[in-house]
Amino acid sequence: MKTVGQKLDAFSVPAAKPGFNHHEENGVSAFETITEASFPGKWKVIYFYPKDFTFVCPTEIVEFAKLASDFSDRDAVLMGGSTDNEFCKLAWRREHKDLDKLNHYAFGDATGSLVDMLGVRDVNAGVALRATFIVDPDNVIQHVSVNNLNVGRNPTEILRILDGLQTDELCPCNRSVGGSTL
Repeated sequence: MKTVGQKLDAFSVPAAKPGFNHHEENGVSAFETITEASFPGKWKVIYFYPKDFTFVCPTEIVEFAKLASDFSDRDAVLMGGSTDNEFCKLAWRREHKDLDKLNHYAFGDATGSLVDMLGVRDVNAGVALRATFIVDPDNVIQHVSVNNLNVGRNPTEILRILDGLQTDELCPCNRSVGGSTL
């Protein structure tokens, strides 16, 4: 599994863009390819869940959605996904009232390239574990948390961790004494 201090490898996953429920709306495609080079200068909060159209997953996604503007205020792009494809993401948005016009990216990793590169696939179920990665603007992983399939996460805690990672003043390694960095 990739961990803190390691860089993201090259990846490419299709995603449903924020606010879309259909393949095309007003002549604009709902889909965008996300890579490690997407969103230059931004932090990335990448979270995985096992499957679309499940009972538990929407509660986490909705809680992340409630905080989307807070993540954006911190120059962070929020993206959640599973090993289901991007078309499934749009169908789920249309079918689940709480996911209607979801306000952040929903990626489909049907080939498992991102899940496997990060090492967060449950070997027995073949789906993504409930993993969260916070990645800095240089594509270095700054936080990893992984839960088993049946344990949800607290998006407010992820926001708190992002705040901590972005606070240089509190990190003794960034303080200087007598011209040298501690």
